[in-house]
Amino acid sequence: MKYQHIVIDRFGGPEVLRLVDESGLPEPNAGEVRVKVIAAGTGFTDTIVRRGNYVAVKQKPPLTPGYDFVGVVDKLGAGVDSLRVGQTVADMPVIGGYTQYIVRPANRLVPVPDGVDPVEAVCMPLSFLTAHQMITRVAQLRRGQSILIHGASGAAGSAMLVLGAQMGLKMYGSCHSRKFPLLERYGCIPIDYRNEDFEARIRALPGGGVDVVFDAIGGDHWARSYRCLKRGGLLVGYGAQNIAKNDDSVFKVLLGFFKLMAGWKLVPDGRRTAFYNIQSRREKIPAEFDIDLRALFELLREGAIKPIVAGTYPLSAAQEVHRLIDAGDVVGKIVLLPF
Repeated sequence: MKYQHIVIDRFGGPEVLRLVDESGLPEPNAGEVRVKVIAAGTGFTDTIVRRGNYVAVKQKPPLTPGYDFVGVVDKLGAGVDSLRVGQTVADMPVIGGYTQYIVRPANRLVPVPDGVDPVEAVCMPLSFLTAHQMITRVAQLRRGQSILIHGASGAAGSAMLVLGAQMGLKMYGSCHSRKFPLLERYGCIPIDYRNEDFEARIRALPGGGVDVVFDAIGGDHWARSYRCLKRGGLLVGYGAQNIAKNDDSVFKVLLGFFKLMAGWKLVPDGRRTAFYNIQSRREKIPAEFDIDLRALFELLREGAIKPIVAGTYPLSAAQEVHRLIDAGDVVGKIVLLPF
């Protein structure tokens, strides 16, 4: 039986994404499961992998991108009794998700409750779990506290809008002015990052800033975000998009990371910093990943949260999707439908 997946033969632009036919399905070994993928998530992280700038991926091309997916268990390997054929599951393999079939260790798969839309479910493993863990576990925010979200219209940023509104947070978000209506829908005060000085806007607030800033841009941008904190505030860095897009030098990003993790702590001023990476946290505390993802799936099943889906595309449209992401034209998360 044939199946299709996207392959990168070399690092580069969207044009390196290629749809490939395989002559036979992958077979699960002992302890593994073959999954028929019904929804594959896409996002900025996938474009970093495509460029060869994602430090967590050591594998060289050829490789299949795709950070997260939702699918149906298609075949069980020997010794697997925790799952059943036909059961809907999710995972975050970092690479491999842009495919019709994938083999994964059974203990990495998280069940998806019956009745949950797979397109909405695939927004949970990376985007919503990142937002949820940063808000609740890293920042430990409480109702009424204030936050600044950079890139508030993106996949992780829009997830923070949804969860922040549910928690009753006071939200400010930077984005392109054409995306203001999205932020305003969730009670977030928008800031035009192209034409406004976000630092001046935030520092003019009562208390001289916000309680938490979430910044995935990196480099010198972290320093500006740090200055937006009120006393006792926390800066959470969770990426370095500038270097991923070649907008910043490696030196500037490394200097920014040093300041984030150690430099500012050398001169105590009542403000704190932290760096968050969902994959490294999962490897360090796997039970936490499972607990939090199951909790998000339940909120989704109950209708308490609803992700912002920018659109669905066939697997063959991977190049087009990456062009949209590269251009910053995506609001929320685009989902690929392999079948």
